[in-house]
Amino acid sequence: MRRRGATDMDVELRHLRAFTSVARHRSFSRAAEELLITQPALSRTIAQLEGRLSVRLFDRSSRHVELTDTGAEFLVHAERVLATLDQALAAVGHRATVRLGFGWLLPDPWAQQTVSRFEESTGASVDLIRTDDPLQALRQRTLDIALVRGDVDAPRGARVVHLCDEPRVAVCSERCDLARLGNLDWADVQHWPLVVNTVSGTTGPWSWPVDQRSAQIIETANYDEWLETVAANRGIGIVPEIAQRRTQHPAVRFVPLTNAPPSPVSLVCLSDAQQALICRFLDAAVQVAPPEAVAHSGPVC
Repeated sequence: MRRRGATDMDVELRHLRAFTSVARHRSFSRAAEELLITQPALSRTIAQLEGRLSVRLFDRSSRHVELTDTGAEFLVHAERVLATLDQALAAVGHRATVRLGFGWLLPDPWAQQTVSRFEESTGASVDLIRTDDPLQALRQRTLDIALVRGDVDAPRGARVVHLCDEPRVAVCSERCDLARLGNLDWADVQHWPLVVNTVSGTTGPWSWPVDQRSAQIIETANYDEWLETVAANRGIGIVPEIAQRRTQHPAVRFVPLTNAPPSPVSLVCLSDAQQALICRFLDAAVQVAPPEAVAHSGPVC
């Protein structure tokens, strides 16, 4: 929203959402929690708004945050603006679609909760697209958002939102000696042939210092090839533990892995694509992500 008078006043939607949230909760801390930003960041946003309007909107002299008379009057108009915007978004939302790409196994229950929350709040829909290389599909604009496991080599100018960290497990053939050992330490992986998914895998020779890597690396190009190669007893694999809960294969066994660093899970999107709708999806995504992920990511839009 841009308004011109004797001086330029750049008032943005984020200012209005911050202002109405503080006014509704009468609390900066509770409003910050709702908006998924830090309290200092929220205070700066309100200070910016007051500075650009050259008015005082809140009385902070008492124990509780109260609206000034000017703030109460401004609240009526701010809520009307936001309500009109929400109506406009709802009017076109049922025609809009966000394409979410993933290499294998969406995190649960995050995926189900995020899609439900987003679709209910926007009227838009989410297309779930399985692709061997989500980042490449994002670069080619066949996706709007890519879910990526492991370290992210994001396109230039992309936004990356950290969702969570997944623990790792080892997996081997039922005929492998590791299946009878009962557990494996991260430092001992180097003593086994290692099967690697080079496109969307989370673990590979890059995961260890050069002098601690497996001497034998067997490369595959996707999750299915990786799984069948492990089942054929060509080597062992390392995967996030979600694979243990979601993969059923009679020829493989999952083995606890100790001292392994967790595998990060992130959402990646291009900043110039369907920005308003993608921001709504990212908001829904971090609201159902673990609290530590929200703190790590900060505001998403």
